[in-house]
Amino acid sequence: MKTDIQKVRNIGISAHIDSGKTTLTERILFYTQRIHAIHDVKGKDGVGATMDSMELEKERGITIASAATYCEWLGHEINIIDTPGHVDFTIEVERSLRVLDGGILVLCAVGGVQSQSITVDQQMKRYKVPSIAFINKCDRSGANPFRVIRQLQEKLGHKPVPLQIPIGLEADFKGVVDLVRMQAIYFDGDNGETLRVEDIPEALREEATQRREELIDAATMYSDDLMEAVLEEQDIPVELIYTALREGVLQRGITPVLIGSAYKNKGVQPLLDAVTRYLPCPADVENTALDTEHDETPITLSVKQDDPLVALAFKLEDGQYGQLTYIRVYQGRLAKSDTVINVRTGKKVKIGRLARMHANQMEEIDIIPAGYIGALFGVDCASGDTFVAPGQSLTMTSMYVPEPVISLAIKPNDHKAEINMSKALNRFTKEDPTFRTFVSEETGDTIISGMGELHLEVYVERMKREYAAAVTTGKPQVAYRETITAQAEFDYLHKKQTGGSGQFARIAGYMEPLADGDFEFESKVVGGSIPTQYISACEKGFRNCLAKGPKMEFPVTGVKVVINDGASHAVDSSDMAFQAAARGAFRQGYLKAKPVIQEPVMKVVVETPTEFQGAAMGSLNQRRGMIVGSQDEGTQCAIESQVPLAEMFGYSTVLRSLTQGKAQFTMEFATYRQVPQSVAEELEKQRQAEKKNVA
Repeated sequence: MKTDIQKVRNIGISAHIDSGKTTLTERILFYTQRIHAIHDVKGKDGVGATMDSMELEKERGITIASAATYCEWLGHEINIIDTPGHVDFTIEVERSLRVLDGGILVLCAVGGVQSQSITVDQQMKRYKVPSIAFINKCDRSGANPFRVIRQLQEKLGHKPVPLQIPIGLEADFKGVVDLVRMQAIYFDGDNGETLRVEDIPEALREEATQRREELIDAATMYSDDLMEAVLEEQDIPVELIYTALREGVLQRGITPVLIGSAYKNKGVQPLLDAVTRYLPCPADVENTALDTEHDETPITLSVKQDDPLVALAFKLEDGQYGQLTYIRVYQGRLAKSDTVINVRTGKKVKIGRLARMHANQMEEIDIIPAGYIGALFGVDCASGDTFVAPGQSLTMTSMYVPEPVISLAIKPNDHKAEINMSKALNRFTKEDPTFRTFVSEETGDTIISGMGELHLEVYVERMKREYAAAVTTGKPQVAYRETITAQAEFDYLHKKQTGGSGQFARIAGYMEPLADGDFEFESKVVGGSIPTQYISACEKGFRNCLAKGPKMEFPVTGVKVVINDGASHAVDSSDMAFQAAARGAFRQGYLKAKPVIQEPVMKVVVETPTEFQGAAMGSLNQRRGMIVGSQDEGTQCAIESQVPLAEMFGYSTVLRSLTQGKAQFTMEFATYRQVPQSVAEELEKQRQAEKKNVA
């Protein structure tokens, strides 16, 4: 393993569903000679793409888990993570971007910037990941890369700079014109492995010259030397343009755009050149950790191997040799038989085997230096744990984990299934922070929660296949919440006299809606009416009430509690008494504060042929949907709407039958909103019926 940090690239490939991410990764592996035959995602040979190693992935033709691999191109080492496109697996994209230095945003030349492209782009912005764009599928009918470039600017707010223009489009797509070197590139051979360089076709010469001027104009913002050369009208060296473009990418000021068709093996090699040329190496990116001993002061990490180790475990898998932990080393180096500290648990961990991953195959290594991604065996940890050298107290910032919006009751069919199910759930919750599980107190059923129907469906399927756990699933449940809409006062006295010392506590104050956040507690008690040592017991008592609201027993959110008065007794007051008083005060105030139920509302984007636009809109309106806007793009139309999740179950079947199977939709969480009165009454009836059944 070389350790020239300047020649390392950690990149992710992300995009909307079906834009061709996995196909592109497959071609990259072929051209860098990591694989010797190309298999397609939904290929006729039944092999499936290299990176989709899970049986379910091959069957459905979708990526579920992000897979890591590495390859070499022009002396550079490229670590690639192929991420899923479905929003249900958004955590996979999230954790990948957390550890990557650069990204390729793949866009479809026909579909353009779609709903999931926007989500992925927001995630890239959240982690400040510099990116280049690749417009794929230029061979498809209706392909228009220039429309996509315009959308990059309008919808995503990028400053796109095309580095190529296509030679022919749709069925006539033959190659690309390189605008920096001003030459035409054609892709010959069975698999497009031979590049043929020629002069630019006469018909494209004028357009190429004009677009090159625009490219240089955008690049001059990031290089004084280039600006000087342009003003003095000198011949501009190609290297100078490359350096300026690279600087623009590192500052996230410009997004170079390349075009091609991964499936038809066109345009992939220039994309690899662009990855090595423009995307950052680990030394170009500033990474910070928090010093836990000094009030979490941010510390900038270096990429030197001699410095103390800081590494982040970003993904877990259950491999054939025990737990496999994917790790990114930010500082120092990780070597076999090292002893490191898990910051979260404070435990020492001895490093056994280290490996580099190529999809589901691995290669054993002795060292993972700073800036590299590798894997550890047999180390017990959770996703997001930081490992440091002994004596260090640094921790990496955690990633953003969205809250689950949908739940499902699952029941094992027999005792054996019960044991296997609990093994599976233990592993899945460790692997995936958005997948949660708990046992319902009322019914005793095991409840699993996640990001969407597909997300839970995949986990139930994996339970059956990987763990032979025969389970039956109930109806999907929506994650409702409760909140208050008005201010209300409370004054509660808790008094109990049993033999010996009794219990005495009084708490008074008010609660009000909280715009941001779940819960806030404030004490305005003066004069010691509640002794200081009991204030934390009051807060604890209030917090205990949040899990189940007094109205409908849904979790409570958006409440601020202020206490300003109370009373205690020298003998009978205790922590227990004040916790009990707080619970009583919460119930008393809550029911006066006009509580309401909130439901998750999803952003739903339907992409349909224009002839079915009316039917699609009607189906969304029937589901209490609110149409936000629609855009016509040629024969296709994209309808954006906000629809309550409770109304979306089984929608895919309805949409298919309305549009002869020609429409598709994507859905992601948008916000929580108050449910209408009629729905609230219906929920109340259901809740009463459930209680009766349990009783």
